[in-house]
Amino acid sequence: MSLVKEHDIHVRRRGRNIGLGLVLAAFIALIFGLTVVKVSSGDFAMQQEGTGGY
Repeated sequence: MSLVKEHDIHVRRRGRNIGLGLVLAAFIALIFGLTVVKVSSGDFAMQQEGTGGY
C-alpha cells in the first residue's frame, strides 16, 4: 500500500496510456507483418545494375 493515494485522473490516464500503447503495438505488428509478407512473396526486387532505370 502506498503512502499517498493516487488521484482519479492518474488512474484514468494510466488506462488510456495502456490502451494507446496496445493500439500502437498492434499497428507496428501489422506494418511489420505486411513487410515480411511483401519481401518473402518475391514481389520485392532490387533494381538490376545497368538496366537504365531512368
